[in-house]
Amino acid sequence: MVAAIPENYPRVSPHLTVDGATEAIAYYSEVFGATQRGDLFTMPDGSVGHAELQIGDSVIMLADENPQFGNKGPRTVGGTPVTIMIYVADADATVELAQRKGATVDQPVSDQFYGDRVGVVTDPFGHIWHIATHVEDVTSEEMARRSAEMFAS
Repeated sequence: MVAAIPENYPRVSPHLTVDGATEAIAYYSEVFGATQRGDLFTMPDGSVGHAELQIGDSVIMLADENPQFGNKGPRTVGGTPVTIMIYVADADATVELAQRKGATVDQPVSDQFYGDRVGVVTDPFGHIWHIATHVEDVTSEEMARRSAEMFAS
């Protein structure tokens, strides 16, 4: 009998399709400190069929685009409605590094009413990342007050 949820896997893991998986692995390793888990599964044409990256206690799976299986990346479909939230020790430095390595800054880093310092980037492969550092614990009451104030202006 095997476990329904494999050991060393979180219950939910994003699976990203990209045009350039090898480059994406290098980018996510440099910018987010990702490490590769296990071996790459490569397709007969040399493209990446499956890879796993560990970022802290999270796992991201990714693969190259593969029209045969209907896998298309954000650039091919013209964007993505999905964003990825990542907590880092220094959002400012991570957004700066992401930009230096080819990301587009969609929202500069700023303090948010809910207690995080957040910047939003689109990586060179078309995926959107909310890069955050938690800087303040905010009570529900204070969050409600701040959000009402923010939306009133």
